[in-house]
Amino acid sequence: MAKNSEKNMLVQGSILAAAGIITKIIGFLYRIPMANLLGNAGNGIYSVAFGIYNIALTLSSSSMPLAVSKNVSARVARDDDKNAKRVFLDAALLALGMGTFAAIALLLGADGLEALYHRPGLALPLRILAPTTFVVALLGTFRGWFQAHGNMVPTAISQILEQIMNAFVSVLAAWQLMRIYADSANANAYGAAGGTLGTLAGAVTGLVFVLFLFFRSQRRSRTLGGDLEEHSTIFRQLILTILPVILSQTIYQIGYTLDDFVFGNIMALKGFSDGDVSALQGIFNTQYNLMVNLPVSVATAMAASAVPSIVSAKVAGSRKELHRKITAVLKLNMAIAIPSAVGLALLAHPILFPFTSLGALEPVAASLLQTGSSAAIFYALSTITTAILQGCDYMRTPVEHCVISLAIHVALTAGLLWFTSLGVYALVIGNVTFPLLVSLLNCRSLCQKLGYRWRIGRTFGVPLVSAAGMGLVTWGSYRLVTLLLPAVVGLAVSLLLSVAAYGYLILRLHCFADSQLRELPMGDKLLRLAKKLER
Repeated sequence: MAKNSEKNMLVQGSILAAAGIITKIIGFLYRIPMANLLGNAGNGIYSVAFGIYNIALTLSSSSMPLAVSKNVSARVARDDDKNAKRVFLDAALLALGMGTFAAIALLLGADGLEALYHRPGLALPLRILAPTTFVVALLGTFRGWFQAHGNMVPTAISQILEQIMNAFVSVLAAWQLMRIYADSANANAYGAAGGTLGTLAGAVTGLVFVLFLFFRSQRRSRTLGGDLEEHSTIFRQLILTILPVILSQTIYQIGYTLDDFVFGNIMALKGFSDGDVSALQGIFNTQYNLMVNLPVSVATAMAASAVPSIVSAKVAGSRKELHRKITAVLKLNMAIAIPSAVGLALLAHPILFPFTSLGALEPVAASLLQTGSSAAIFYALSTITTAILQGCDYMRTPVEHCVISLAIHVALTAGLLWFTSLGVYALVIGNVTFPLLVSLLNCRSLCQKLGYRWRIGRTFGVPLVSAAGMGLVTWGSYRLVTLLLPAVVGLAVSLLLSVAAYGYLILRLHCFADSQLRELPMGDKLLRLAKKLER
């Protein structure tokens, strides 16, 4: 029974992780033409607008999938479907109220935020993003309902559909608005607004899809359960779940937008023009963050998929099962994040070749990526450990860790910007230290509060050694191939050889036990391959 539960968790986690990878790839691909359309200054406006929007989104809706998943799954585990549905409906009402408030706040506060951030044209994309918070709030509630029932497929498909629509509308609208307002002083702002229009269109598409699946599934739903819980009790439980999640996630998002605020104002005090500051912010928030966040998306997906299973183990009081699930998720998480960080550092220059708008700033973007690629590991680890702790009812603990880390992060970043000439590199240093501190504090709490014993060698050591071996293949193959062929061909060959080398090493060094290999996608084939490598 325990093995079946773990297998289902990994399968569902793999589905959601695969969707996360697909959406990130789509996001990466469409951001290339959009980044080239907007230019560095336009990307600066677009990224700052999204930093503010993400705070509004976090406050209004980002916590809803986890809150619904956690509270509904606890009742589903008791076969109490009546109250599970009651929790969901109350959560939907709460999401509608929070989403409406966030939308109005963004709409009315756009001009003030434009002045505060010293970003001319910022108000326009913010006004288009305002209604998106309302749509996403409701969308997150429905996704949480399906996740609570151990079904990640609706979330996965809706994410892919959302991103496809987002990509299509964003590029088309940015191109059209840049063309129409080419002679306007606010051409960059209109282009950024076009990109945000795609975000709204994608959210609406995802919502329509999950609504269809939800109403179709209700025809076959059960009505098991005892007495109905009071609405006041449910709202209290939801709020007690939402608030710590909101605080922890808001702190993450505040870190990004505080960087924008601190960087823009300190650089202005040091005599840099708005155009230069926007260009550097555009590089950091677009090319650098886009690359680093690609592997982090897997951590986010695994975190979301692990919560219902972890809650079930906690409710059942099975400490051994809980630890086994934690180990499985952490090991797979690091096996993806660590080689990704190594690859980003070694292939920083060739990876950026599609971003033709970088121009003379391309070496700066590549240098940022080389300097800060390790952030991918620490964000992945901090994300998954936060989800584990909150899934086990230690809701305040990650919040406290985030507050401590954010305070250090802001002081460090502001100090480096003011007292040194590091400039945008100060943002990268802060971007690495913040998740690193959160990860260290979270890992300590897993030991103290859950009695968890870390498998350092298998969880971190083997992926790190395998990634180091892969790095030699990556570095050597790229340089050898590019002696005779174009850099694009060298990049493609290097990536293929790197994946093969890492796969060989991770299997040869027995990162995963046989039972864990079977539970991965194509697990039986991987197990047979691992056995052949042992001969």
